[in-house]
Amino acid sequence: MDKIEVAILNPEAIALAEKTMVCTARLTQHGHEVKNLADFMDLYNKGYKKETVKNMAALPHPTIQKFAVANVVIVGASRRFLAQITRHQNEVKFMSASLQYSNYSDAGDFVVPYEIMRTPREAAYLAQCKTAMEKYKLLVESGIDNDAAGYLAPQGLRNILLISATPYQWKHMIHQRTCRRNTPETRYVMLKIWEALYEQSPALFSGCGPFCMQGKCQEGKMACATPLKKSLKPQDILRADFPKLCE
Repeated sequence: MDKIEVAILNPEAIALAEKTMVCTARLTQHGHEVKNLADFMDLYNKGYKKETVKNMAALPHPTIQKFAVANVVIVGASRRFLAQITRHQNEVKFMSASLQYSNYSDAGDFVVPYEIMRTPREAAYLAQCKTAMEKYKLLVESGIDNDAAGYLAPQGLRNILLISATPYQWKHMIHQRTCRRNTPETRYVMLKIWEALYEQSPALFSGCGPFCMQGKCQEGKMACATPLKKSLKPQDILRADFPKLCE
């Protein structure tokens, strides 16, 4: 997990999301004042305070948070993370490196699960992954296509993934996937994404984090019983829960 990197490809979209959210909320209350396009543009370009963004983002009206999309790239996460995160399909788009078209014969690299990192089991884990990819390479060299050979690829094989989502859906994914009921890798990646989004707009993305930070865990009997404080920021959780990756 020590080579996973994330970046927002269009950080300007966060400012646009703020501006459009405030504009659409104001439109519902001042529609009677908009007589022509110039009136609307005045409303659209009207200034606002960050506290206004924070207050509007907390409203139970998700539509106002859906007029812009933030595109995020994740480099180096595993294909197991890919399988988990692509369960989110509502207003979310994904594009991944392909086992069908890419040839990983001499390019296999692997995510080491956090629980195995820097333990005596790490060498054995990596050896097993490399053995699987050696078999993969033999199949490709014998004429088997990449797609069929890809069935041998370990879930730990590193991948490149692009995710495009509205602020509302990013917050929803972060709520769900930073919960300790997820795999550590998924939590780590989503905390890194939250950290990047929070840096762009603390007002818009302050109310993220697992559901326990919002007041009540939704896992019922499966709860971890160690709720996180509402005041924590993503970097605080990263330092507390992933010290091996924050050294």
